[in-house]
Amino acid sequence: MIQIFKRRFQSILILTLFISTFQVFAKAPVMTKKELSVAPPRIIRTCCGFGVEVGIAGVPFAKKTDITSREIMGPHTFMGHKDERNGNIYTRRGGFLDMGHLRDCADWTAYLYNLIKAYQTDDKFTHTELRNEGGAKSLMLNVPRDFDDEKIIQLAGKISYDLSLWHEISTWFGASYVPLVPERFSSFSPEDMYSNLLGVHLGMRAIRSNLDYNEAMTVELDKMLDSLEAVNTGAETFDAMLKVNQVWYTNEKKYPNKKLVLKRYIDLDSDFSPWLVPGYESQLPPYLLRKPDNTLSKYFELSLKLNFRFPVDSIIPERDDRIITQNDFDIFVGFIQAEINKEALKEEEKEIKKEKTDKAKSRKR
Repeated sequence: MIQIFKRRFQSILILTLFISTFQVFAKAPVMTKKELSVAPPRIIRTCCGFGVEVGIAGVPFAKKTDITSREIMGPHTFMGHKDERNGNIYTRRGGFLDMGHLRDCADWTAYLYNLIKAYQTDDKFTHTELRNEGGAKSLMLNVPRDFDDEKIIQLAGKISYDLSLWHEISTWFGASYVPLVPERFSSFSPEDMYSNLLGVHLGMRAIRSNLDYNEAMTVELDKMLDSLEAVNTGAETFDAMLKVNQVWYTNEKKYPNKKLVLKRYIDLDSDFSPWLVPGYESQLPPYLLRKPDNTLSKYFELSLKLNFRFPVDSIIPERDDRIITQNDFDIFVGFIQAEINKEALKEEEKEIKKEKTDKAKSRKR
């Protein structure tokens, strides 16, 4: 009897130790090298337009409103699923969140984590199948063999963030998901970069979890929405969107008009602070997001051979071959910021001229 008890105790102890050991390892979707050889599309899920009741050029009476709520958004699925029901949702501490952008960046982080793990022992592995986005993209990895799991997670997050930043840059210069339909209207819209970076952080948390990745992402997303004080209904997000109509965007324009978005989130120098709708704030401070560590750039190179849409001669005159890396992204962001400032100045001058004309007309009357 004592021997039986000892054997049972040993079996339980071994099982407990096995489970404990298993739980210390990060979990991410298991992918073969063949699966990793083909990168996901830059836009995995249909992107959510910013604004409500926005018309569509050439489609009379059609109105587009991309809003979701916690009740309908569904659990997370790696690389997307129709049950996710993505859209924009308002949070009192994190502003508007684009769930499509957020989930995409989380999944890219998980994909890149797998890629780095699979090829860490290869000297200067190069991934050439990153799909075309404003030009051909490739990724070269040069990861030290002694990088532990946490450093690999951080590196995956950095690359995922840089890819999301390039998406915003490239759409400004004409890259688009649907051929011949420009997406400049969506470049650096008020919720994009914050949603992207939040997705990176949640993806890293999910990888660190001892749960299955999809389950972990669903749990982490739910916890984050609690922390950010997400509104309860789609109607509340709709009302918050209406509050910033004619301020952050205008639904007097139609997709894909580049003047649909009036304010763009492009101040990327420091940690990200969300844009909050007046009257919809929390009593707690805004939720700040820390940017990935720039020193991680020395362990990879994201290389892009730009197409003809980019005025490289104006942005980087010395770059004759039109090839840039992630280390040049700040220059392009600065160029875009300067263009935005010029456009804003032109609009101000138009308004001043219009006011003068209106006053002159009223005096004549």
